[in-house]
Amino acid sequence: MSRLILILGDQLSHTISSLEGADTALDTILLCEVMAEATYVGHHKKKIAFIFSAMRHFAFELRDAGYRVRYTRIDDECNAGSFTGEIARAIAELSPSGICVTQAGEWRVKSELEALAAAFDLPVDIRPDRRFLATHEEFQRWAEGRKSLTMEYFYREMRRKTRLLMQGDEPVGGRWNFDAENRNPAKPDLLRPRHPVFEPDEVTREVIDTVARMFPNNFGTLKNFGFAVTHKEAERVLASFIDDFLPNFGATQDAMLQDDPFLNHSLLSFYINCGLLDALEVCQRVERAYLDGGAPLNAAEGFIRQIIGWREYMRGIYWFAGPDYVDSNFFGNDRPLPGFYWSGKTHMNCMATVITETIEHAYAHHIQRLMITGNFALLAGIDPKAVHQWYLEVYADAYEWVELPNVIGMSQFADGGFLGTKPYAASGNYINRMSDYCGACRYDPKERLGEKACPFNALYWDFLARNRDRLKSNHRLAQPYATWARMSEDIRHDLRAKAAAFLRRLD
Repeated sequence: MSRLILILGDQLSHTISSLEGADTALDTILLCEVMAEATYVGHHKKKIAFIFSAMRHFAFELRDAGYRVRYTRIDDECNAGSFTGEIARAIAELSPSGICVTQAGEWRVKSELEALAAAFDLPVDIRPDRRFLATHEEFQRWAEGRKSLTMEYFYREMRRKTRLLMQGDEPVGGRWNFDAENRNPAKPDLLRPRHPVFEPDEVTREVIDTVARMFPNNFGTLKNFGFAVTHKEAERVLASFIDDFLPNFGATQDAMLQDDPFLNHSLLSFYINCGLLDALEVCQRVERAYLDGGAPLNAAEGFIRQIIGWREYMRGIYWFAGPDYVDSNFFGNDRPLPGFYWSGKTHMNCMATVITETIEHAYAHHIQRLMITGNFALLAGIDPKAVHQWYLEVYADAYEWVELPNVIGMSQFADGGFLGTKPYAASGNYINRMSDYCGACRYDPKERLGEKACPFNALYWDFLARNRDRLKSNHRLAQPYATWARMSEDIRHDLRAKAAAFLRRLD
C-alpha cells in the first residue's frame, strides 16, 4: 500500500514524524512550492529564496537517501498553486492508499490539512510534530487555571523535562535565570569574528533568479544572499556560534550597534524554525560548551532560555489562545503602518538603521524588533494587526506560531496582559543606553521638548497618559506614572502637544 507523504517547507528534517516508517519502495514524498504560501503575505524576497532553496536541497538529500520524491517548483506550468491542488494532482497520477503529514505550525495550514480526508476520501494520518518539547496538550494542562501565564515558570518546567543545566532537581549555579547579567551595551570591535556566509550554488542561484522574476515588488533585496540552505551548512553556523560568539553572547544580547547588525547573536533561528537544525540538539551543544569551559553560565543559560523557554512558550500561547488571538487590540490602536517601515527613510536613526538592515538581511535581533520597531509602533498607536503582518513579511525566521504571540502579546501588549506583565514601552533614554544609534541621529535622546528632542520621548509620555485608565493598576508602571504625576501641568501639556504634532505629521 503506497502513501503520499507531504512535507511542508518548515519541516525540512530527516527525523520529521511524517517520515517515520516510510517505505522507500512504495511511498512518495511530496514537496511543493505553492503560490498560496508564497503570497498570503508579501514575504521578504530573501525569505522566499531561502525557504525554496532549502526545500530543493532537502529534496535532493531525500532522493540520495533512497526516497521517491515528487517536487513542484513555483514556476512549473502545471503548479496548482496550493497544497490541496498539488495533492490532488499527485493523487490523480499516483493513486496512493492514504496521505501522511506532520501537523502544521499555523492555524491557516492546519485547517487545510484537516480538510484533506473529506476532499479526497482517503485516510489522512496527521502526526504530532516531535521537534518541539511541549505538546499542545501539555501546554494546555500547564496553562489552564493559572491566573498568570508567566513564561519563567513554564521555562522551569522545560528545564526539568530536558535536564538541561540541572544538578538533580536544582538549576546549575543555584539560579534559574541569569538575565540580569545579560543587559550590557556593546562596543564596536573590529576583531569580532565574522559570521559564516555561503556562496549560492547553482540550485540557489536558480531560485534567486526565479524569485527576482516572480516577486519583483516584494520587500527587501536579494543581493548578497548568504543563508545556509542545507543541514551541513547549518551545522557550520552552529559550530561557529558556539566557538566564536557564545562566550560573549549573554552579556551583550540586548545591545545594538550601528555598524554591527549581528554582534554575538547565533543566527540560528532561520534553521531551527525550518527544520535544518534540531532545537534540543542545539541546546545540548550549548550546554556542552558550558560544561567544557567554553562559555560562561549566563551565556549558555540565556541562549537555552530563548529556545526551550521563550520559543516553546510562544508556540504554546499561539495554539492555546486560538485563531482569534490575531484580532486582539487592547488599546484600540488603529493608525496605519507608516511608509518608512517599508523604505527605512526616516530621520530617526534607530528606526532607519534597523529597517535598512531588515531590508538587506531579512533579519533583526530580538531587541531591535522589540525595543525599536515594536516600541515605536506601540507608542504611536499603530494597528497591532498591521504590525503583526509586517513582522511576518520581513523576517526570514518568521512563522505565525512564533511571530504572532511575540508581536500581539509581547511587543504591542494588544492582548492586555494575557501573555506579558507590562507593555514594553520606552523612551529615547533606553535606546541611547543600549545602542550607539543616537550619536548619529538628528534628534537628541536627552531632550524632551526642543526642536531636536527625540520623538520617542514625547511619544512615551503620551502613550502613558492616553492609556492611563487601562494601565494605572499595573504595578510595574507605578514608577513612570509617579514621575508623570510630579511633572508640572505645563510640561505634561507640552509633551502631549509635541506627540500630537508628530503623529499628525506621521499621518
